[in-house]
Amino acid sequence: MRCLVTGAGGFIGSAVVGRLARDGVPVVGAVRGLSAADHCTRGPSLDRGSDWSSLLAGCDAVVHAAARVHVMRDAASDPLKAYREVNVAGTLRLALQAAEAGVRRFVFISSVKVNGEETRPGVPFTASDRPSPMDPYGVSKAEAEAGLISLAADTGMDVVVVRPPLVYGPGVKANFRTMMHWVARGVPLPLGSVVHNRRSLLAVENLVDLIVTCLRHPAAANQVFLAGDGEDLSTAELLRRLGLAMDVPARLLPMPVWLLMAGARALREEALMRRL
Repeated sequence: MRCLVTGAGGFIGSAVVGRLARDGVPVVGAVRGLSAADHCTRGPSLDRGSDWSSLLAGCDAVVHAAARVHVMRDAASDPLKAYREVNVAGTLRLALQAAEAGVRRFVFISSVKVNGEETRPGVPFTASDRPSPMDPYGVSKAEAEAGLISLAADTGMDVVVVRPPLVYGPGVKANFRTMMHWVARGVPLPLGSVVHNRRSLLAVENLVDLIVTCLRHPAAANQVFLAGDGEDLSTAELLRRLGLAMDVPARLLPMPVWLLMAGARALREEALMRRL
């Protein structure tokens, strides 16, 4: 098997490239800029006009991890349009060219945000749920999934969709890294009472293992997978474990949740508070 991995300069994509290389799988990782990383080369921009033909030549499989990623405060004048250009049009352009090049399996790294933002108590998300994205990023991923499923039916190329939750591990960035920074610096956090929520998390090694399995396993063809470590944590417990991992005690203040929400509304940060 020869595999193309897009987004190979990112957190997930680089981990997939490293794992496939260690497994002895011929792999080429596409990155946005020039790269001296092993097995990586510069790829085209991800949009409706991209030409992936040279990187797809001879490939049997694709892991598509490149995307316009979710951000809390998007500076684009029309975020949904920007997400659609990359995550929908760019993805479907790549997938169509992959099918034309004879690629047998296309693994798409989507997001649990396709399912929605949060679950009701006792009613976890499942792969068979009707998509219910709540923001432009989630909408773009849901539309990409729908387009890929249609393309698979038209071309015969197997498509596998993986919807990860929050992924962590060496080299993690964004919100998870911010939480680590808070804990490491000993910042007092008013989150000690946030103990009744539960959030699924996914170690990058576990995600990569699932992706590699999806590349090879016949039963994965044309399936959608949700994934997690199998242990769902409250915010307070997550912060405590981060402290243990870094050998720094997490300084958690037991402020009532209703007071946190009231303060967040006053500061227009209710969305951030709901995430925490």
